[in-house]
Amino acid sequence: MEKVDFELTSEFIELNQLLKLVGLCDSGGAGKQIVASGEVRVDGKQELRKTAKIRAGQKVSIGDVRIAVLGQKGAGGA
Repeated sequence: MEKVDFELTSEFIELNQLLKLVGLCDSGGAGKQIVASGEVRVDGKQELRKTAKIRAGQKVSIGDVRIAVLGQKGAGGA
């Protein structure tokens, strides 16, 4: 399983934009299609809202990729 840390620089990021910024797709539109396919999980639950607000501390997974969303400066001392 590939693990990716994403440092959040604002209160939240939309799910489709997160997928784009970590390199899982080429555009926000492609990110929306991935979410619509039902393959994305947020904190272990299927997420179908393309623009769901993802906040620090949440975990997003798709296939064998797991994204840890961190607050500014690593939130966990990382």
